[in-house]
Amino acid sequence: MSEKSRSPEKSGWSRRDFLRTTAAAGLGAALAGRSLTGGVAFRGESGDDELRIAVIGAGEQGRVLIESCLRIPGIRIVAVCDIWEYSRRYASRYLKKYGHVVQVYADYRDLLAKEKELDAAVVATPDWVHHEHANACMTAGLHVYCEKEMSNSLERARSMALTARRTGRLLQIGHQRRSNPRYLHAIDTLMRERRLLGRVNLAYAQWNRSKADMRGWPKQYAIPQAELSKYGYASMTHFRNWRWFKKYGGGPIVDLGSHQIDLFSWVFGSNPRRVMASGGADFYKNREWYDNVMCIYEFDTPEGAARAMYQVQTTTKHGGFYETFMGDDGSIVLSEVPQKGDWAMREAHAPEWDSLVKEGLLLSEKPPIQKVDTRDVFLDVRVTAEAGRWPLPVELAKPAHQPHLENFFSAVRHGTPLNCPAEIGYESAVAVLTVNEAVRRRRQMEFRSEQFEV
Repeated sequence: MSEKSRSPEKSGWSRRDFLRTTAAAGLGAALAGRSLTGGVAFRGESGDDELRIAVIGAGEQGRVLIESCLRIPGIRIVAVCDIWEYSRRYASRYLKKYGHVVQVYADYRDLLAKEKELDAAVVATPDWVHHEHANACMTAGLHVYCEKEMSNSLERARSMALTARRTGRLLQIGHQRRSNPRYLHAIDTLMRERRLLGRVNLAYAQWNRSKADMRGWPKQYAIPQAELSKYGYASMTHFRNWRWFKKYGGGPIVDLGSHQIDLFSWVFGSNPRRVMASGGADFYKNREWYDNVMCIYEFDTPEGAARAMYQVQTTTKHGGFYETFMGDDGSIVLSEVPQKGDWAMREAHAPEWDSLVKEGLLLSEKPPIQKVDTRDVFLDVRVTAEAGRWPLPVELAKPAHQPHLENFFSAVRHGTPLNCPAEIGYESAVAVLTVNEAVRRRRQMEFRSEQFEV
């Protein structure tokens, strides 16, 4: 996306199209700052610019995004939309506690028809209708923050990127690690700029969860079948558990895996050339999507071949979720939860990292877990095995989604480049959705470079 399309002034939009400043902004910022503290939040240049937004999809993920929005000064949530009365009531009451009195809607079309003073929309509906909601909002003149995955269909995902281009509206896809300062420091600064790990040619990531029953619902809030059918859902079970059914979602490899698979291309600086995968619906017999998937991606990088292994399990939480990037000089372990990963480990033969510690790019080494001299019988040399850890110095004292939303709102206000615009989100969708196809066909899938282009 060009700088011209990012900047309101350069694209000929009036300030009324994207900004409104009101006396209530200061109150909203004070309420959010006092009630939901959590790190330094973004502020507009004048400190009192207010963006008026709608939230479409107020389920579990929508509420996560609402909470993050409440922590950002100058953001006023004025409308909430969800087809389920329970979610509408929950979200509107929660927002009222923090001074955001909202209009509620069951149908997004009614929202867009009646709310004429909106600047942006946050879309957190099920994957299969992301394109419908995001495209309608952009066509109505709104900038859009849309949860990942862009869609469970590449054709629909492509339509979102094309609509953003046609309308000149901003479209941020919710791969929130792309705005996490710890990931930015580890990947852009340490791995890519300072080459801390040397040549990085291997990655491993996983997201494992314990077994869980299908989600239920309060019986008094069951949506009548005629209403469910109107919005395309076969039953309340499908509506509440949409992630497990092929019409609506992409299964665990999409819901969980896309967050981490997206990092592989960021680290390697290229999209994958092929993927092989194995998985199945082996445990849950009442669900359509695979409950376990393991896959291996192959990449061509400027320094040669690289590979990334990924697994998602839904019957064991062993190891939880984290990512490891390995090079010939060291490794970095990352996770959105710092306790699971926020350190670097140096290979015994690699240059010392003392200068990086002095620069503040790494913290001082923790005592080695293990340091043993032994003989490598394969190479016939003596090696020193070290497992010391250099913690990363960057912390995130706010919810994981907040920096990504801040980046989006900064783009709306000031033309700041988006950290995950539609084009990057689409590339990730291609890489992730193809895994399900590889499992279905039971064969290796080759990528062509043009597949990643919009």
